[in-house]
Amino acid sequence: MIRRLWPRSLFARLMLIWLLGIFLVLSISVAIFVNERERVWSEGFAREIAANADILDKLEPTERYRTLKEQEHDRRGQLRLSLNLPEHVQPLSSDHPLLPALREAMPDRQPSLYTRQHGEDQSPPGNEPLVVSVKLADGSILAARLRGQYRPPARSFSSHASMMAGALLALVIGVSILTWISVRIATRPLSNLSAAARALGEDPERPPLEPTGPTEVIQATKAFNQMQQRITAHMHERTRILAAISHDLQTPITRLRLRAEMVDDENLQVRIQSDLDAMQSLIREGLDYARSMETDALAQSIDLNGLLAALCGDATDMGWAVSVTGQASAPFTGHPVALRRALWNLIENGVKFGKSVDIALSETPDMFHVLIHDHGSGLPAEEMERVFEPFYRTESSRSRETGGTGLGLAITRNLLHVQHGNIRLENHPEGGLLATVTLPRQH
Repeated sequence: MIRRLWPRSLFARLMLIWLLGIFLVLSISVAIFVNERERVWSEGFAREIAANADILDKLEPTERYRTLKEQEHDRRGQLRLSLNLPEHVQPLSSDHPLLPALREAMPDRQPSLYTRQHGEDQSPPGNEPLVVSVKLADGSILAARLRGQYRPPARSFSSHASMMAGALLALVIGVSILTWISVRIATRPLSNLSAAARALGEDPERPPLEPTGPTEVIQATKAFNQMQQRITAHMHERTRILAAISHDLQTPITRLRLRAEMVDDENLQVRIQSDLDAMQSLIREGLDYARSMETDALAQSIDLNGLLAALCGDATDMGWAVSVTGQASAPFTGHPVALRRALWNLIENGVKFGKSVDIALSETPDMFHVLIHDHGSGLPAEEMERVFEPFYRTESSRSRETGGTGLGLAITRNLLHVQHGNIRLENHPEGGLLATVTLPRQH
């Protein structure tokens, strides 16, 4: 249960830890404050009674009465003093919270605590007036009666609850805002690093990240930049190797073609020439796949309406059934040769497996959408992504003559990724396969 409630993102976890910690600290602080306030109030009340008892001890009996009369007319104090216990008093239990403070302030006087149940100060149960009784040096009794009821801060906390809750809420909101800002500043470099890692597969040539943030994030960013440099260098090396192999194999393939011409068996000669054609096609497709990740070409303005019309015209000249609908209101900035090759691969595959192809061009404020719908049998769901893997061919196209080398869709995705585009395959509700190409309006 706790694991399910624990947030997954680093930002949410840090925010939760901060807020729980602040709430715990504030709760403990409030509890300590309330208890300390009650203790200070009780000790002050007890010391006031002790001070009055010490003063009366030093006075003659006649002076005591005069002093008490003067205090009786002074309504500012909390105590009403008299030299005898009032009527209708009952002793309180020894666990009353005021008794320890009284005994500490007057260790030699043995104070007693009473409450008045009847008379002019009658109050609801629990709020009865308190009376403190202490003995003076000559044995007489000093009774100190509170004006009103005994209401220590701990018991009156509810009366100030709204005020304290408002102050606590304001403090929590203020600290939460500061926490959000600090945590966001700390985690933003990690978010940038995560976004760069996702985009690395689409554009390995992207500029390196700027190392910012805490030391650990800077180290991770530098390691990521080094990894990107190694991947880019590896891809360039792969392209050079494939180009060199392709170039070096051209000469022996040409010699084999010449020698095949000297074979007397015509059937064997045709079979050798077919194998050589397959070898040359495979070398050419492999080189195209390696070069499909290159981004050296400069981006240009491309009229998508004109490009699709030209592709449709070329397909019609070859006897294919291809139609185009829709218009784009603005040009796309990209690589014309790469985009033409990618779209032509999709049209060619659609015609090969679906006989006819319908192309629909649409746009949104952020994207251009090219939908290529063939009328074939579609693909199983588990193969929608696998067909983009290099050299993968579906079960229905294992033959080189019908399925090619298995690099067409892999090259198509690479050519689109270089232009910050993407492709998604899905089965059309009316049958056939639908390839959706998305191209950004600005990048």
